[in-house]
Amino acid sequence: MLSTLGPDGWATVREHPERIREVTQEVESMGLKVLSQYCLMGQYDFLNVIESPDEATMARAAITLAARGTMRTTTLQAIEIDELIASLQQHG
Repeated sequence: MLSTLGPDGWATVREHPERIREVTQEVESMGLKVLSQYCLMGQYDFLNVIESPDEATMARAAITLAARGTMRTTTLQAIEIDELIASLQQHG
C-alpha cells in the first residue's frame, strides 16, 4: 500500500509520531499483517508491505483509512515470481 498524507495527516504525525504505529495496529486488527514499512518522502509518503487473506479485506482497510480524510492510498497486488512462473507453465 502506497499512501500520501494530507496536511491534517502530516500535522498529526508531526505532533504525535507514535500515531504511525497505532495505525499499523489498527490495520492488523482488520485481519492484515504488516510485513514492513518505509517512509518515502517523494510522490508517495509511505510504503507498507501488507499481507492480506484476500482482496476484499485489503480494500476494506484502504477504504477505512482513506475515509478519515487525512490520507490517500494506492494498493497494488503483488505475485511472487515463483508463483507467476508456475502459473504460466500450467496454463502455457
